[in-house]
Amino acid sequence: MKKTILLLLLCGIFFTAGAQSTKQDTLSIAFWNLENLFDTKDDPKINDQEFLPESERKWDNDKFNKKLLNQSAVIRSMNFGRGPDLLGVCEVENAYVLRKLSDEKLADLQYQFVHFDSPDERGIDVALLFRGSKFKVLDKETFPVLLPDGYKTRDILMVILEVKKNPTEKIAILVNHWPSRRQGQAESEINRVTAAATASLAIAKMKENGMATQFIIMGDFNDEPLNTSIISTLGAKPVTCDSLPALTTEAAKTELLNFSYEPKSRGEGSYKYRDDWNMLDQIIISRGLVLGENFQYVCGSFEVVKPYFLVQKDGRYAGTALPTFGGRNYLGGYSDHFPVMLKITSKIR
Repeated sequence: MKKTILLLLLCGIFFTAGAQSTKQDTLSIAFWNLENLFDTKDDPKINDQEFLPESERKWDNDKFNKKLLNQSAVIRSMNFGRGPDLLGVCEVENAYVLRKLSDEKLADLQYQFVHFDSPDERGIDVALLFRGSKFKVLDKETFPVLLPDGYKTRDILMVILEVKKNPTEKIAILVNHWPSRRQGQAESEINRVTAAATASLAIAKMKENGMATQFIIMGDFNDEPLNTSIISTLGAKPVTCDSLPALTTEAAKTELLNFSYEPKSRGEGSYKYRDDWNMLDQIIISRGLVLGENFQYVCGSFEVVKPYFLVQKDGRYAGTALPTFGGRNYLGGYSDHFPVMLKITSKIR
């Protein structure tokens, strides 16, 4: 009888230890173009004349606060009402609008953020919001994108994070907002290729210096998963869960995989231009976050986030994201882009 009890106790210890060693946390990672999140004050250093109380848009505190409330509702809707753990954003004017969003409208979600002013002439920047209870910032930096024509565009934001419950890897997050297609896709392609080359050089620098072991590249790229800037210059492979390339070398752990291709291959997109859905907003992750020892991608988790209240219900633009303005007409919406999100699991150590 004593032997039986001892055996049961030993088995219990063994299985408890096994269960503890396989405990995991799920991390939700998202990106959203906030479409001209401007305050109402004139900044003489940038061209923000379009978003002032006396402008044609009559951008006042009521409209600004409504936009903040709207966008906070979308962010809250992600990750089963908890909001994403990491959220890259673009088209924000400054740190003030980020504080209004994170510290006031989303205060209970306890976000912190990293932001730098960029040289963009309109003053729109990128930023990273993150849950301080889950991540520790190790380093932060910006990489300027120097376009051939000298036009000033957004910097690429780099933030190196450590997962507090799994401090085994240094993860570099690159938040991007590449130059638009306003001059035409082909005519402006060189600008996005230049941005992609800048991101690629930043990644190479971090690998060489040992600054990071894994990478998440997110943003509004103004290009799609199969465009030259993404697939060739940046080197992000379009993949689905059933088409992962074999891991042949240690170096392959940092190769970039683009699961944004999966919904794109089904005809989905984050932004609709005329009658075509474009997957401009993407999240690209390194192989070690897909099938690594410490992190794994949750297959099928990449999604274009479409809460019902963000979707236009009827008319010519039915099915698209409800923006703040339609041309010059105030619609009181959210953004002209849908957010995108994916999930990875992280071992708890």
